[in-house]
Amino acid sequence: MVRAVQQVRVAVSLGVLALGACHRPARTTLTLSIAASLSETIGEIETQYKQTHGSVDFRNNFGGSGTLAKEIEQGAPVDVFLSAAAGPMDELQTKGLIETTTRHDLLRNTLVLIAPSDSPLQGFDGLTGKTVRHIALGDPGSVPAGLYGMQTLTALKLFDQVKAKIVLAKDVRQVLTYVETGNADAGLVYATDAQDDANVRVVAMALEETHMPIVYPVAVVGAGRESGAAEQFVEYLRSPAATAIFGKHGFTMAAW
Repeated sequence: MVRAVQQVRVAVSLGVLALGACHRPARTTLTLSIAASLSETIGEIETQYKQTHGSVDFRNNFGGSGTLAKEIEQGAPVDVFLSAAAGPMDELQTKGLIETTTRHDLLRNTLVLIAPSDSPLQGFDGLTGKTVRHIALGDPGSVPAGLYGMQTLTALKLFDQVKAKIVLAKDVRQVLTYVETGNADAGLVYATDAQDDANVRVVAMALEETHMPIVYPVAVVGAGRESGAAEQFVEYLRSPAATAIFGKHGFTMAAW
């Protein structure tokens, strides 16, 4: 009799455990390829998102948008791509590698000329001076900020005069590091990269007419394995909660 009761208790316990396992939500990991200029911002948004979506984890890959797009073309397992320019996203769309219905322009930014905080540099014209030996610029072939920077220098008729001084970087964060450490006397980055950095100062803002519009498009990658969860997260990026975080870091929202 005692043994029978024990067996019933064990069976009930196993049933409760099984029932609990059935109701426990399966964990989902979203892999995001994100422009390097969003490295701090997106982390805050993900932390906030997980407060209401506790079963979702994130794996982030930051870098130059062109490089990230190439990785996706080569089969990298990515669920969401957030680019700092339309070009890399256009290439993926042309090749059928994103879900076009999920593509939207999410953010806007501004390009600025920066220098070390104690630099006497005044304006873009100062880049031609002898005191400026190295100018950090993202590689225009893979870094949108570098392309915008080259366009700006060309529009200001300065590129030919300063091209020998240009030091290419893999992304805007590396440009910022070069200027912070004094390895470059100036650099071109987004305003959002420079706004909270005490080691650099903004020398000048590039006028919008000197470069292509700075727009950050986002889309679900077609080959992603978590398309449903990815679409939910992309939608969340334009929510009031996410918008507030983007604004805190200096981004403005693009018309959806």
